[in-house]
Amino acid sequence: MHDLAALEADGIATTFVASSEFVTATDAQARALGFASVPAVYVAHPIQDRTDPEMAALADEALPRVLAAVTGAPPTA
Repeated sequence: MHDLAALEADGIATTFVASSEFVTATDAQARALGFASVPAVYVAHPIQDRTDPEMAALADEALPRVLAAVTGAPPTA
């Protein structure tokens, strides 16, 4: 989160990617850093026991939202 805040402050678009379990923690840390609106993309939780094909499917599903977060464009489906 510290890196995202520093990069965003330098004008470099970023996004935070994590599982949905970390929504509350992400918001709390962002507020603590004075980073009011962290660009974030969340995938289904848990991820540690997923197979490689399941992880690839999560990544494929998240990619449009990641690209939208860093470009400011609406996600494409």
